[in-house]
Amino acid sequence: MRGIPFTFSNIVFDSQAKDPGAPRPAAEVTSGATETFKNVYGGWQEVENSALALAEASNLLMIPGRVCENGKPVPVQEDTYRKAAEGLAAAGRAAYKAAQSKNMDAMLEVSETVSVACSKCHEPYRDFDDQKQRCTPVEKTAAAE
Repeated sequence: MRGIPFTFSNIVFDSQAKDPGAPRPAAEVTSGATETFKNVYGGWQEVENSALALAEASNLLMIPGRVCENGKPVPVQEDTYRKAAEGLAAAGRAAYKAAQSKNMDAMLEVSETVSVACSKCHEPYRDFDDQKQRCTPVEKTAAAE
């Protein structure tokens, strides 16, 4: 989650307020990958790529055998989880289409779609004060109390 959906959803979200088409400052380092690749896929192409990464991340989220950071298995067999992953894929595709338009208003609109898609998984599986409850649907957590 931290490596792909978190990172790339934030690039989509940032495009609401910061114009991806605006010139970027040059890299501040003098050597290495940071300088070499800083502006290779920047601007709107970075937003497009991020949206595609979100769409494809849903496939990764459905790989059986994955575990949450608390050690519980990712609930890939549960309908709520599957629908949330499908929603992330759809939101990523919508964000890609919006990014292709190079229109910040379109990104503002689609950012809500991405946010809602994220919440479909966060609310039932992630948003708990006790991290031991993560990856357990709200219904099962409530029933156990």
